This record gives sequence, C-alpha cells and structure tokens, in this order.
Amino acid sequence: MTRQISEGRKGAFYAGTALMIFGGLLFASVFVSGIANFGNFENFHGNARSMAARAFGGMALMMVGGIIHGIGARGLAGSGVILDPEQAREDLEPYSRMTGGMIKDTLDEADIHLGGSTPERVVMIKCPHCSKLNEEDSKFCQECGRPL
Repeated sequence: MTRQISEGRKGAFYAGTALMIFGGLLFASVFVSGIANFGNFENFHGNARSMAARAFGGMALMMVGGIIHGIGARGLAGSGVILDPEQAREDLEPYSRMTGGMIKDTLDEADIHLGGSTPERVVMIKCPHCSKLNEEDSKFCQECGRPL
C-alpha cells in the first residue's frame, strides 16, 4: 500500500477547495448586494436576475467543489466512484493511519495504555453470609458488616 497521496489527488483536493471558496464568496455576494441596494428599485428585475444567477451559481460551484474535494481527499475508489474494495483500502490508507495516530495521541495524553501489559490480578473474598465480594484486606463485609 502506498503511504503517499499522489500529486493528481492533491491537485484535485486543492482545486475542489478553491471552487468551494469561490462559490461561497459568490453566494455571499448576493447578501452584500442586497444590503447595498436595499430600497433601490431601479432596474429591479435585472438586479434580481443577477442576484439569483450568482446565488445558484455559487451553490453549484460549492457542490461541484465539494465533490472534487472529496474525490481528491479519498481517491476514486475511496470516495465510492469506483467500486473496488482493494483500491479503496489503498486510497484510504493514509487517512486510516492518520486516524489511528490521532487516537493513539489522545490515549497517550489521557495516560491510557491499551495492550502490552497484563492487568493486575485482584483477589476478592466472598462473604459467607451475604455472598458479597469484598477486597482482599477487608476484615468486615462491605454489604452486611459481619466479620470475614
């Protein structure tokens, strides 16, 4: 499996990101124009058409950019465009490795260690009267209070 993302996928990722940003700016420009021309009814139909075209064009660019961004990030098979499980595993390998590293960092920060060492054995004493399990050094039952 490859550990590097190809230059083509990187290019698609960044191109998709650029399209999403441009589409977002185009969509946001509708609101800026609306505020700037509030109360101005000269050429109302022309302004409305322009704003509608920018709004729908911006949304379309954001959607197309998102699709290209996703394909660039996860590859063709990893994003489901090509149904090939082996290729999908190879396409998603860098992200799987990254996610595992992030989980390991979180566990290390929380001082949680999984595997590697056997858990400490704990001896418990069963109360002959109520059957409650008590710690090894208990002299009295934690449930009924009778001597062990």
